[in-house]
Amino acid sequence: MIEIAADVKSPALTQEQATGAAFCSFKDQESASILARGLTLDLEADIHPLCKIAVAELQQHLEQQQEWTHNFGLGNNGSGAIIGKMFGVLVVRNLNGQLGYLSAFSGKLANGNHHNKFVAPVFDGLIDGGFLNTGMTHLTTLNQQIKTLEQEDATLHQAAIADLKESRKAHSHALQRKIHEQYNFRNKSGQYKNLVDIFTNNGYKQPPAGAGECAGPKLLQYAYHHEMEPLALAEFWWGLSPKSTTWKHGAYYKPCKEKCAPILGFMLSE
Repeated sequence: MIEIAADVKSPALTQEQATGAAFCSFKDQESASILARGLTLDLEADIHPLCKIAVAELQQHLEQQQEWTHNFGLGNNGSGAIIGKMFGVLVVRNLNGQLGYLSAFSGKLANGNHHNKFVAPVFDGLIDGGFLNTGMTHLTTLNQQIKTLEQEDATLHQAAIADLKESRKAHSHALQRKIHEQYNFRNKSGQYKNLVDIFTNNGYKQPPAGAGECAGPKLLQYAYHHEMEPLALAEFWWGLSPKSTTWKHGAYYKPCKEKCAPILGFMLSE
């Protein structure tokens, strides 16, 4: 947290300047200050009371908002393509000394990256005209060329098909690496590392699929960029689980070890 010398009078920052659009202030600042006394971010700690307040408000928002539609599998007997989500809240203190929280979701929500009340992604691959769309278009073209040749005569076009498959593999690997290099995470000291460097430094050959899209890293990144002091983190699952019985609706979970631990380890380092 940035400290201001006692003899320096700085003008109060506006809400937007101090917090960005995703900051939600606790209504009872006096009670929040008492609960936050001596609080420092500890990922292994029990769920803090301020996190429970933030989670209750976020869950109420999820139940009542009408800005977007996402099938969590709740209230519709589980019909349709169900995509439960991990959500997270980060209790923070902003530059004006206000206590509040930030909210985030894992991956995409309602097929989008940007929604009111939630922090932005670290890297937005859905931007029109971005390299990801161009790269995926080229990948689709290669797939179509391979399919056409195989339908015509796979034996006759064997060499051409092999060359196209090799090109597809090389293009896919290069595109994936370029994506990983766009996820640049900041630590407490203001240093940055991308996913490739973070995970190779932790013994991985490459980052696992979906790394960088979890709620915890998104929240810390936003807090650092807006010079907020992170105090407590909590994540919970919302909706039915499409594949596994591991995730229970409304239950709290710690940040995952495979995708989040290396990232959060760097982000919390000095």
